[in-house]
This record gives sequence, C-alpha cells and structure tokens, in this order.
Amino acid sequence: MRLINLRPTRAGAVWLAVLPFAALVAAYVIASQIRLAENPSDKLLPSLATMGQSMWDLAFTPDRRSGDLLFFADTLASLERLFAGLGISAAIALVVGCLAGFFPYARALFAPFVAAFSLIPPITILPILFITLGLGEAAKIGLIVIGTTPAMIRTLAQAVLAIPEEEIVKAQTLGASSWQIIARIFLPQVWPVLIAALRIGLIPAWIFLISAEAIAATEGLGYRIFLVRRYLAMDVILPYVAWITLLAYVTDRCLSFASRRLFPWAHLKGASL
Repeated sequence: MRLINLRPTRAGAVWLAVLPFAALVAAYVIASQIRLAENPSDKLLPSLATMGQSMWDLAFTPDRRSGDLLFFADTLASLERLFAGLGISAAIALVVGCLAGFFPYARALFAPFVAAFSLIPPITILPILFITLGLGEAAKIGLIVIGTTPAMIRTLAQAVLAIPEEEIVKAQTLGASSWQIIARIFLPQVWPVLIAALRIGLIPAWIFLISAEAIAATEGLGYRIFLVRRYLAMDVILPYVAWITLLAYVTDRCLSFASRRLFPWAHLKGASL
C-alpha cells in the first residue's frame, strides 16, 4: 500500500500529536540539565521543578502588597481585555462586512477605507490610543479592535460576495425584501465565517494585547512577563508563554467546536470551512 493511503488510527493520531511536544520537553530538560550542571545558578534554562515552584507561588501564595493571587489575576485581566476586544471587532465586522458585501453603495463607501486602514501597522497607533484614551482598559481593548477588525470585515464581505447569485435571484423572485434576504440568506451563511475570522484573529489579538500590557498595565500576562524580564526570571517567563499558548489553543478549539455544533453543514467534507 502506498504511504499516501495510510491513515493512523485514532489512538495513533493522538500519539503522533503528543510526540512533538514530548520531544520539545525532553530537549529542554536535557539542555537545562547540561547548563545547570555547569552553573547551578544559571537562569537561562531553569529546571522544571524551579518553574513549577515559581508558578505555585504565583498561583497560590497571595501577593504581599495587594493580597491577590497574581497568576489568576493576570489571567483574568488579560482574558477580559481579549474577549472584549474580539467581541467588539466581531460586532463591527458583522455589520460593516455584511453591508459592504450586500449593498453596492455601502461597498463603495467602506471598501477603500477598510483596505487603506488595514495597511496601518496597529502597534504604531498604540501611542495615539494612550494619549487620547489614557492608560486604562480602553486603549488596550481599542488596540485589539483596530488590529483585528479590518481583516474580519474583509473576510465577511468576501463571504457575502461569494454567496451564489442564484439564491439572491430566487429570493427576489419570491418577493423578499433586501433585509429579508440579509436575514434569511446571508446571515445564516455568514455566522460560521465570522467564527473562522475570530479564530484567525486570535493570534494578532494576543500580540496586540501583550504589547499593550507590556507598555502600560498593572496586571496581565504581558505585564508580568515584561516586569520580571529585568530580573531574568525565565522560571516565570517560560511558563507564562506556555500558558498564553495554551489559552489561545483552548479558545481556538472552543470556537471550532461551537462552529461544528452550531453549523455542521459548513464542515461537511468538501466544504470551505
């Protein structure tokens, strides 16, 4: 049998998925042991035990100054900013994207502006946001919105334009109004595209969030990473990076699961999503 036709079993697929992570952890442990054997006080590659102890202290030992459990406080603060930003982006993209995809006049109005605005590096707008909105939550959430909304709008507009013309013609023949066509034809097909756009926007959203927290914040995952970097605290930085990765992965999987449960027709074999 040709290799191209060989497919792993479910258990085999799980083992194959775990293998790269296990190899990475093993490589890190070996490299850490080599460095610590030469210099027990080395901070670049701390042992797993050291990282575990540091995370235990952050998660279960109240901070002396605030009394908070810093790990959970940082996680909650970052997730609140992330979901608020993505929620606002999704709402704006749904409205503007559908209008631009459906109405030619709206497309002529929004398309050039969105195309030009999407080319601005969002991180360069951060100082402007801090000046105009202050150093509070609005600037951090605003950066996520500015950084993710244009791509979502363009994705949704393209999805609307890709809907077969025959469906629109049939609806108009049956007497459907423009808003009925949007509600009955466009929106049902746009929802799974919106979830896909959110999944794509997760990574840039995290990048913008960490950047904003690193510059002006008093709590958050990005704030903690850049706070302890001056002490070369890799025993905190590495677990926080791994935790951010895990949060992003779990969020992506939850969105994928929700899309498959709510819109199974969009995930049939051969479908685009």
